[in-house]
Amino acid sequence: MFEAISLLAWLAAASGAPVPAVDPLTQPIVTSRSAEWLAPAKPEKILGSSYLVGFGGMSVVLIDTGAGLVLVDGALPQAAPAILANVRALGFDPKDIKFILSTEPHFDHAGGIAALARDTGATVVASARGAEGLRSGRHAADDPQLAYGGSWPAVTTPMRVMADGEVLRLGKTAITAHATPGHTMGSMSWSWQACADEGGAEACKEIVFASSLNPVSADDYKFSSAAGAPFVAAFAQSWRTVEALKCDILIAAHPDNAGEGRYNASPGACRSYADRSRQALTKRLAAEKGE
Repeated sequence: MFEAISLLAWLAAASGAPVPAVDPLTQPIVTSRSAEWLAPAKPEKILGSSYLVGFGGMSVVLIDTGAGLVLVDGALPQAAPAILANVRALGFDPKDIKFILSTEPHFDHAGGIAALARDTGATVVASARGAEGLRSGRHAADDPQLAYGGSWPAVTTPMRVMADGEVLRLGKTAITAHATPGHTMGSMSWSWQACADEGGAEACKEIVFASSLNPVSADDYKFSSAAGAPFVAAFAQSWRTVEALKCDILIAAHPDNAGEGRYNASPGACRSYADRSRQALTKRLAAEKGE
C-alpha cells in the first residue's frame, strides 16, 4: 500500500500536479479481521436520541444530548471518515461532538479516536490506564496482547480522565463510567438512559455500551501465570460489575459478542455477556493447566 502511495506522489510531482496528502491519523491497520470488523452498516437508531454509527463488526455509538453530541469509541484509524459520514447521514454536524468516550486502549476500538478528536475538536474521555494507552498509541507493558506489537495513532488533543462510577453530564444525558478491566486494565464500560415516546407516554431504558471481556492474548501468554493473576482477578471484578448494571439494551464493542444483531435488548443481556466471559476464561485456564 505504501509503495502505491509513493508512486502516486511521484507521478503527481512529475506532472506538476499537487502531491496527494497522506493523513497519518487514518492510515489503515490491516489484519485478518479488519474487513469483517469494518463491514459497512447503515446508521441506525437504537432508542430516542441514541444511534449506531459504526460497522457490522465494530460498534460506535452517537448520543444527542440536546446540548452537543457524544461519540463512544472510534474503531480503526481508517474508519474515522466513515464514522463522520454516518454522523452526517443522520443529520448531525460532527463539529457538535463534544466528547469521545473510549472503552479500551487497543487499535481496533481506539485507532480512529485521534483523527476523530482532531476533526471534531471533541475532548477524549477514558479511564486513567486507558488514557495512558491512548496517549502512547501502544499496548501497556502488562497487556496480554503486548507480544502482538504494533501501534495506532496517539491522541495528542485534550483528554479527560474519569474514575469508576463518575458521571459525565451534558444536556439531558448523564453517562456513567464503569471500570471493567480484564481484557485490558484500562477498559471502561459506559451506561446512560435513553427515552422515546411510546403511545403518548415517555418510555425510558438503560443502555450499556460494554467494553470487551474476551480473555484473549498473544500466543505465549498464560492467564494462569503470576503475570496473569491480576487479570483473572480483574475479570472477576468486571463480571460482578456488568451483572449488577441496569441493562435494558446491551451494546458490545464487537456486536457478535452481545448476541445476534447489532445490539441485544433481551432480558438478562448483560448477565449473559458476563457469563460468556466467565465461561471463556474458565475454559482458557483449564486448557493452560492441561485439564
